[in-house]
Amino acid sequence: MTTIPQSTHLHYLRLALEQARRSPPKPTNYCVGAVLVLFPAPARIGKEHVQDAEEDAETTGTMLSTGYTLELEGNTHAEQCCLSKLASAHNVDDDSIHELLSSQIRPNSQADNTNTLVLYTTMEPCILRLSGAVPCVDRIIAAKYIRTVVCGVSEPDTFVKKNEGRAKLEANGIEVVNVGGLEEEILRVARAGHDT
Repeated sequence: MTTIPQSTHLHYLRLALEQARRSPPKPTNYCVGAVLVLFPAPARIGKEHVQDAEEDAETTGTMLSTGYTLELEGNTHAEQCCLSKLASAHNVDDDSIHELLSSQIRPNSQADNTNTLVLYTTMEPCILRLSGAVPCVDRIIAAKYIRTVVCGVSEPDTFVKKNEGRAKLEANGIEVVNVGGLEEEILRVARAGHDT
């Protein structure tokens, strides 16, 4: 069984951080980056496996899409852009992204040999959009086949107090893994454009 080690998680979080740096600074948004990665079957990801990184062989995945805050038109979030760009690249509307992801998860229609989709995001996905747009947590749940979300930091209470995105994802069977090591850098980039 293949394990996704912490070094791999950090690699993809760094790529998400590079995406976040592309976000235009704005006092009413965090600059966040996201990367959707497909890992070959079988893969284990849980919290209990993150610490085993040094003992395991490096696992590599295939990046399916990337996104960053305000990349697309409107007040768009990183996870939203990541999923929308993937849908657009395959001529699928956002509401049908789960159909596209289904083919990525089970390329040979073998339920016992499924690939693993992991969404890496520099910050915990939002559960509430003050703009009235669909929250990122709901987009991830609607995608159906993202079973793990790896975050660099929890969302600070600046805009939404007590973000319960993690709890909602977990209640819907999606594992949320916080991987440390980049917190200061992620928050520095995220708060670009904010008054200090």
